[in-house]
Amino acid sequence: MSATYERERVGFFTDTSVCIGCKACEVACKEWNLVPQDGQEWTGESYDNTSQLDANTWRHVAFVEQEKPLRTNGDGGVGIRWLMESDVCKHCTHAACLDVCPTGSLFRTEFGTVVVQEDICNGCGYCVPACPFGVIDKRHLPATTDPPPLFLGKKEDGRVWKCTLCYDRLKGGHEPACAKACPTKSIQFGPLDELRQRADERLAKLQRDGWNGAQLYGRDPDDGVGGFGAFFLLLDDPEVYGFPPDPVVTTAHLPQMYRTMASAAAAIVVGVAAAFIGGRS
Repeated sequence: MSATYERERVGFFTDTSVCIGCKACEVACKEWNLVPQDGQEWTGESYDNTSQLDANTWRHVAFVEQEKPLRTNGDGGVGIRWLMESDVCKHCTHAACLDVCPTGSLFRTEFGTVVVQEDICNGCGYCVPACPFGVIDKRHLPATTDPPPLFLGKKEDGRVWKCTLCYDRLKGGHEPACAKACPTKSIQFGPLDELRQRADERLAKLQRDGWNGAQLYGRDPDDGVGGFGAFFLLLDDPEVYGFPPDPVVTTAHLPQMYRTMASAAAAIVVGVAAAFIGGRS
């Protein structure tokens, strides 16, 4: 059964075939959300200076160099091709981070997105390993009682942070900052059903044109996380971009685990009681 939301569910469709790697999305995200600066050191990983999503990088532009033809029809021969892709929180339909949060800091908004309320996050970190994509992360910068961006103080922050899909902008009727700043419309924002239809049409066109490896990732509502709220058109297998090929919500087996633990605990209690009674007879 599909979930229902107070408002029409919205999300991102990221078409990597038109991404130019300008990183405007990274900058816009940081500026609007007052995310601390990072990526100031040269990593040596191509032109990627932020490496991965974390508490201080909510949009990450990956660069992948390949010796592979752009198309399967032989046009252009084999040469270096760039695969560029702006990664972000997937805002999963079945989100494990929500399942494990003990304080209710993580919640599902009326738009179907997943957001952290930092004011009630206790920094337990249960959500960090629960995410199958390694999106959510603890912030290790010094904390402060001053309003941002004055991220200075004596105590480490310790709370978790990630993309909110610009929840404050959505409530005001505006699109997220990254989509607004993208010059090629690689990042597209809108109602999720419309984005899926648009993605299907785009994929069909690329396949007709012979693009090598074009496929949708996270579009299917029947996958292991119930489909992404932020899905992608890729030009190669998910692993090439650092994505798990078949993601599954990490809490899928928790009910069975709890039942097994309860049965084991009951057996231990019975065994101890039997041993106690037998010892007294």
